[in-house]
Amino acid sequence: MTSSEPDHRSPQDETPLRVAVIGSGPAGVYTADALTRQRRVPLRVDILDRLPTPYGLVRYGVAPDHLKIKGVARTLRRVLEHPDVRFVGGVGFGTDLTRADLARSHHAVVYATGAGVDRRMGVPGEDLPGSLAATDFVNWYCGHPDNEWDRFALDTEEVAVVGAGNVALDVVRILAKTADELRHTDIPQAALEVLAASRVRTVHLLARRGPLQAKFTAPELRDLLALPGADVVVRPEQVDIDPTTVGTDRAERPELREVSRAARTNLRLLREQAERPPEGRPRRVELHFWTRPEEILGQQGQGRVSGLRVERTRMDADGRLEGTGEHTVLDVGMVLRSVGYAGVPLEGVPFDSDGRTVPHDRGRVLDAEGRVVSGDYVAGWIKRGATGVIGTNKSDAAGTVRALLEDAPKLREAVPDPVPLERVLDERGLAHSDYEGWLRIDTAEAGHAAELGRGERVKLHGWDAYRKALEEN
Repeated sequence: MTSSEPDHRSPQDETPLRVAVIGSGPAGVYTADALTRQRRVPLRVDILDRLPTPYGLVRYGVAPDHLKIKGVARTLRRVLEHPDVRFVGGVGFGTDLTRADLARSHHAVVYATGAGVDRRMGVPGEDLPGSLAATDFVNWYCGHPDNEWDRFALDTEEVAVVGAGNVALDVVRILAKTADELRHTDIPQAALEVLAASRVRTVHLLARRGPLQAKFTAPELRDLLALPGADVVVRPEQVDIDPTTVGTDRAERPELREVSRAARTNLRLLREQAERPPEGRPRRVELHFWTRPEEILGQQGQGRVSGLRVERTRMDADGRLEGTGEHTVLDVGMVLRSVGYAGVPLEGVPFDSDGRTVPHDRGRVLDAEGRVVSGDYVAGWIKRGATGVIGTNKSDAAGTVRALLEDAPKLREAVPDPVPLERVLDERGLAHSDYEGWLRIDTAEAGHAAELGRGERVKLHGWDAYRKALEEN
């Protein structure tokens, strides 16, 4: 990154509005896109990220075999290459830079940090070795540099995945695929080698409610049902619902209330699968609806997970979930929970600990008394919770940007003469990377793939590999 900053002054205003966006995932990049697409207010956008790589969950959350979804990165790349947008990597908000630091260099800050931790199930045994967050497994197979690479040995024959969303289906699908099926993807070589040696033969997917309440989408379900090397077992009695009756007997069938078209599609696919007998393929995926974890079995400090006690569930007349008292033990050696993401508090930023989001009014951050915090905005999952798909962030960001642009005159008055961000970074003694650094990592990953004879790119393995790529000329 050069020490001098390009001059983007406009005849309309001598001082461009300077906006810092915290987080370079879809929410952050779409925010920069919305800001730069308008022409009414001249501005400069700095996208800051703790990592030297942009794209957030597009890079570290989308399963490696979902190549079409990964194509979103091409759209995001065009935003990062806009002349009024700058990527600043290797700088963490709250650890390296504070809100007070950015108040000197920017008129406004947009927090787009996503939902960085998993939610817990709250059952006994959840902290046993072998009981892990699905988010950690996703980070592992997506090559997040913070990984503990030896955390997933996959040395057990049966695994339970708890959850009924798209991430849960991703995890099941990766566990049920062979290494050869993933060799053409960008999965790190270290993860591919572990999957090649995996002993996993049966994966149980547990959903507390029924197929009509599942959160996964039809494309994800189709991908799971199309696994070439695994039998996907759906119990006929759990999908024995006639969708033509929906809306006619809701009083007697509370599980049929408020059924969407997407849920009916899922039900149709599951009913069709239930009619197909297993073919004796090398691996097996068993779907358990109306099943909730009750206790993860094993002895703390004396080994690892040895089983999962589950209970059958049902909905009562008011549509509330209740247990039936019927219990079963699954003979699993690993439990991966995928029951949702949660936001984490940001240093000096108001936070709703119940909703795990930043409180706001149309994107404007609110303090504990409900007053607008001048210059602070929010977008993405940290704004609305972990809901929606990647594209949802585009309209969400546009709403925040509308509010920010309405406030532009007041923002300029509050910070009449912002200092260059470089000065703030230098004063704090912070080394940082830039977009050119990311391109060096990108080039290194393409070269790594060529060396291994694996597709277009293979993700680098760990921080040392990142540092080496950044140092390359």
